[in-house]
Amino acid sequence: MSFTPPPSWISPAEPLASAVAKAADNPQPLCHVGYSSRSTQHQGLFQDAESALLVMGGAVIDDGPTGIKAPDGGWGWAILWGCFVITGFSYAFPKAVSVFFKELMREFGIGYSDTAWISSILLAMLYGTGPLCSVCVNRFGCRPVMLAGGLLASLGMVSASFCGSIIQLYLTTGVLTGLGLALNFQPSLIMLNRYFNKRRPMANGLAAAGSPVFLCALSPLGQVLQDHYGWRGGFLILGGLLLNCCVCAALMRPLEAPRQSSGSGPAPQRPPRRLLDLSVFRDRGFVIYALAASIMVLGLFVPPVFVVSYAKDLGVPDTQAAFLLTILGFVDIFARPTAGFITGLKKVRPYSVYLFSFAMFFNGFADLTGSTASNYGGLVVFCIFFGISYGMVGALQFEVLMAIVGTQKFSSAIGLVLLLEAIAVLIGPPSGGKLLDATHVYQYVFILAGAEVLASSLVLVLGNFFCIRKRPETATEEERHKPPEDVRVDSREVEQFLKTEPEKNGEVVHTPETSV
Repeated sequence: MSFTPPPSWISPAEPLASAVAKAADNPQPLCHVGYSSRSTQHQGLFQDAESALLVMGGAVIDDGPTGIKAPDGGWGWAILWGCFVITGFSYAFPKAVSVFFKELMREFGIGYSDTAWISSILLAMLYGTGPLCSVCVNRFGCRPVMLAGGLLASLGMVSASFCGSIIQLYLTTGVLTGLGLALNFQPSLIMLNRYFNKRRPMANGLAAAGSPVFLCALSPLGQVLQDHYGWRGGFLILGGLLLNCCVCAALMRPLEAPRQSSGSGPAPQRPPRRLLDLSVFRDRGFVIYALAASIMVLGLFVPPVFVVSYAKDLGVPDTQAAFLLTILGFVDIFARPTAGFITGLKKVRPYSVYLFSFAMFFNGFADLTGSTASNYGGLVVFCIFFGISYGMVGALQFEVLMAIVGTQKFSSAIGLVLLLEAIAVLIGPPSGGKLLDATHVYQYVFILAGAEVLASSLVLVLGNFFCIRKRPETATEEERHKPPEDVRVDSREVEQFLKTEPEKNGEVVHTPETSV
């Protein structure tokens, strides 16, 4: 029979809430009494501590073990490559399918707004199913969810090649493919967040570069496929390409908890955790971020959807019009990693929120200037500046969210943010299409999109400056050390437990105080 003294991370003088929080972060049993059943009494202390964190909203939906340091390399580079491919398919696909819009309009006799719903539904499924993805990841893990998502995405595009109406395209290309991409996109970001900490801004920037790289490839490829095989053959081949998402899913190896020594006793059992942590809405920073991001999404995806049709309307040949997306993507390739590296600098990282706000302002200003383009050269200049600003937004949006809510709450926060943005995605491109059908002037569409993105940048920077930066530090300290209301544990009991004599006559003393 042996006794291990209380660890050094517990101080008898600190408040109960701090001791409970530290106990949850260091799940080590205080006492090891061989294989006696008495040791289970002391494990209850740490189970109660985790329950206290659940009450305070500190638990995160996660299938990975806690207390594991992010490797910031190693197999994380394979995770980064998989996230690069998944991000490329997820964000480039809604823009790449716009190459087929003219052909779909001629075949089904529909307008711009009707075809724009395809990209809008794709993005809405990518964003709106965020909470569903969080629940699935918590229940089944990242790898199985991504495998199922890859199969669904491929099935949707293959089925779309046999559709006979625009409604059927909404259900196949929009719903099925969008859901499949969503089941790949969010778990890949969660895995990236687990494998990287110090290098996280750089990893986010490199992973986000997958979107422009795939946009450069998929847009010309879609035009070539349409010219040789028609839109049906193009959809069929693109469906086969989406099976590569299953290959990326196989790379998502979960982190393993460190093995415990044979004499350390059984590990404490962790209580069941909530499927979705709604306590993030208590964070002012998260609320402001979610509001600004929702307004931004109203206009962010409108220009890439309409720029090809804009060029064709000016009399530009189809191949050159599709090349505009390639230019945009090529600039975006370098903008995203560069923004990630800059954000990772020690002097810049604390101000990442303001850098993100500047990126949104730059993007909105580019939309406004792009509305003045009257020829192909003007659209090329617009795509260059839009690609820079769009890359900055893409590299910073999830890094800023991680910085606001922290690593533990990220998996819940991203699902809720994507759900809120889904509403804006359903409104953005279709509203631009309606405006175009009513006016037949592309400039108005770009002006509307630019105004929406500019408004989102002002919401973020002003909300952060007045509501977050000016918050009293004293209130923050009081909230930090305030014990949870639902956990009825007296601090004197914890202090008595820590001060109790460890041994008497060779036996560990068990009292109501030590057992809590």
